[in-house]
Amino acid sequence: MNPVPGAPMILPVRARLCALLCALLASGCSLPLNGKGEIAAYDFGTAAATREGGPRLRQPLLVYEVSGPAWMDTASIHYRLAYRDASRPQAYAGSRWVMPPAALLTNRLRQRLAGAGGGVILPTDGLRAAASLRVELDEFTQVFDAENRSRAVLRLRASLVGSRSLIAQKAFSVDKAAASQDAEGGVRALTAASDEVLEQLLDWVAVSMKD
Repeated sequence: MNPVPGAPMILPVRARLCALLCALLASGCSLPLNGKGEIAAYDFGTAAATREGGPRLRQPLLVYEVSGPAWMDTASIHYRLAYRDASRPQAYAGSRWVMPPAALLTNRLRQRLAGAGGGVILPTDGLRAAASLRVELDEFTQVFDAENRSRAVLRLRASLVGSRSLIAQKAFSVDKAAASQDAEGGVRALTAASDEVLEQLLDWVAVSMKD
């Protein structure tokens, strides 16, 4: 049947739904990921000043990028519900790191080592050093022991390697209680745990390189 001239065109329901969907996609509309309709991105914040009387390095150190498991190679903020299933890491939908945790730790580690006076050499510099440092991240999550109680859990292994042999190797572990049971609480606790473990790592490197 031909439409009557001048009469409004009435689209079928399916056609109207398709048109609405296309309009939403074209305008860039999306469902909000959190209460504010945006993703909250976090880093470790400003590093604390080098502590007075802290360890000093007397020679340059080649520092490789921190490595970690494949599932952690994203900017997601991971948590575990230990009271339900501790073997299943999950990620917050509306919050994330600005870069993967291993990259954040790499930057913080090199910054702290450089502040210790010995000098930091990067693999891309093409320079040699008497010793190199490799760090492997094993765990970097907010663990919920109960619905109203969580903590940051950070586990890593560090290897100090000479030109032809292993100088020293050690595992580090830090737990920090979270002040709030959400992504922000997890971020603050994980940041504090990172700073604490890096201080322990710096002390260990300084002592190991004296031997």
